[in-house]
Amino acid sequence: MADITDAELADCIAQTFAQTLGREHNAQLTGGALEPLYRPATGTAPATLYFREDYPASALHEIAHWCIAGTQRRRQEDFGYGYIPGPRNAENQDAFFESELHTQSLERVFAQALGLEFQPSADNLEADINTFAQAIEAHTPTLQDWLASSAGARARIFILALERVRERIAQDPPPPLALGRRADDG
Repeated sequence: MADITDAELADCIAQTFAQTLGREHNAQLTGGALEPLYRPATGTAPATLYFREDYPASALHEIAHWCIAGTQRRRQEDFGYGYIPGPRNAENQDAFFESELHTQSLERVFAQALGLEFQPSADNLEADINTFAQAIEAHTPTLQDWLASSAGARARIFILALERVRERIAQDPPPPLALGRRADDG
């Protein structure tokens, strides 16, 4: 894959999810959505993680949410979270950062495993992203502990799969991969 587009990379991420976690957990990852959304499985359809457009960052972000969500959360649309769109007041932005810290920390590990540059998202153009980026960095030991626990098992499987994808891409060196501008925090 000498030249890889965002759409091709997003498709590769979706295929990797399907092969490593999707079949076993009755879940699928689907791109092309205007907004990210999680729908739990029904009697006739698998759980579906919808990610924004063809953005690899959005795909990795939604998978991070899914890997973190416990059984009860995976039974609820959007994992049972309420979303407050930007711009947000300072209190709501702080709450957003707090709720996204673990997810974006895991997304960062996914991006690194795939060889992509991670860009934290405030999902609000008026927010200070630098402080949040520092919080993500400081959260690394907590995330590593979580990954080593039984709760992190699905994420560990996906990280290993992304590392294999990175190795396959490296066999036919493409230009440096970088995540495009984040368009979601779903």
